[in-house]
Amino acid sequence: LGRIVYRIFPSEAIAAMYQEFLKGNLEDTPVPMQGYPQLLASTPGTHVKRTMISVRFLGLNTRVKPFRDARVRRALLYAIDREAIVQDATRGRFVVARGILPPGTLGYNPGLRGYDYDPARARELLAQAGYPAGRGLPPLIIWAGAKLEREHQMVVRDLKAVGFQAEFKYVTDWPQFARMLGEGKFPMFQYAWFADVPDPDDFLFKLFHSKSPRNNTGYANPQFDGLVERARIEPDGQQRADLYRRAEQMVMDDAVVVPFFHYTYERFFQPYVRSIEVSGLGDPYIPLRKIWLER
Repeated sequence: LGRIVYRIFPSEAIAAMYQEFLKGNLEDTPVPMQGYPQLLASTPGTHVKRTMISVRFLGLNTRVKPFRDARVRRALLYAIDREAIVQDATRGRFVVARGILPPGTLGYNPGLRGYDYDPARARELLAQAGYPAGRGLPPLIIWAGAKLEREHQMVVRDLKAVGFQAEFKYVTDWPQFARMLGEGKFPMFQYAWFADVPDPDDFLFKLFHSKSPRNNTGYANPQFDGLVERARIEPDGQQRADLYRRAEQMVMDDAVVVPFFHYTYERFFQPYVRSIEVSGLGDPYIPLRKIWLER
């Protein structure tokens, strides 16, 4: 390549990027959500898709009622049909998450014991916690930074079916959202995490260690802290992976978050773009020095 030109679009202008791609004015484009399956079949060029080193979840503030009770937290995980929501609201574009670590990360455990959709079990746990059919439960306010209408409707519907009365509220100014989140003002919140480096420490220590400034759930488990602290200094790769697997399972057993999906990096490239390599860390890690164009 003799030079690289970046054209900057607002993040929501994916349809405009796609149209510029079809006109031949861009070498690559994200894939619009509208008409997604048809676009995969009809768009010329190379379609690239891979799981990103990321996770999107609902976080539960374990410092406040009713989420101090692990039975309520587990009931919430059993109540939401996350697989159906990912298939419906995102057209199946993303990878359903059973835990925290995404595929391709050291310590990723395909056999992780997660939470299947089981509304009967959710009702049972609520009754055990002293909230039969949800009686006595305060309304749940779920705070989010973006309005995702279809997804949020499905979450509220699933929760209502077992006894939770839930409502989404929005703080669309990101600095304000981040500040309120850091101050522990959200009992329940929607959040996404993209790794800075492709390592399990960047998820498990940062998000869940009791002393981490990014621990927005207030999770405090000395056993968990000990596992991730040991993993940080373990020189053997296999033993290190095992420590992180045990730590991830502990977070899931304690039902601290409701994992939804791992994002995917997905692009169309023009037919003449050659030697494309993409990374789970996204655009900044494409080795552009390897790419060449065959007009």
